[in-house]
Amino acid sequence: MKRCLIYARCSTRDQETDNQVAQLKDYAKKQDWEITEVVIDVCSGGKAAKDRPGLDKAFDLARRRQYDILLFWALDRFSREGSRKTIEYLGILDDAGVDWHSYSEPYISSLGIFKDAIIAILSALARQEKVRISERTKAGLDRTRRVNGTRLGRPKTAQGKFVEARRLRTEGLSYGEIGKRMGISRARACQLSKIPASP
Repeated sequence: MKRCLIYARCSTRDQETDNQVAQLKDYAKKQDWEITEVVIDVCSGGKAAKDRPGLDKAFDLARRRQYDILLFWALDRFSREGSRKTIEYLGILDDAGVDWHSYSEPYISSLGIFKDAIIAILSALARQEKVRISERTKAGLDRTRRVNGTRLGRPKTAQGKFVEARRLRTEGLSYGEIGKRMGISRARACQLSKIPASP
């Protein structure tokens, strides 16, 4: 008989996990799995595993081979940190020799013949997610450059700091605003803004 750990999560205490757990228990019994424990988190699925006591415990028990199958309601009940983190978490279970199964999405499972295909699809989604994050970051930086009309980051040389401070001053920024923009004190911003740039 396979040993099953049930994992359930809800975002707030106003939401009940009773229905989730009842259906998961019923499903496990129909599969003839022995339920070793029910672990529940009441928190956002976007939190890291280390900040979710229930999921952290599930991983710890998996590493100690205390169960054979992790059963959860749906993938977004398991993790909402994105494809990359989700595939990493499923990898932790695989490395521990523990299977995983989504009750409401039976195709998301390491129990059937499509295990490798599911992992491949999730890995592809993780790679695509990484590309999207990179593209969003680049677009954000480009937008900031266009709006501010400046390169990002602090000038690295003393001469560059003088030039930047004077330029910001000519744009009408106060010494306090210049200080905030450059990450220096108001007094230093005032000092830099008054020093003429060398030829």
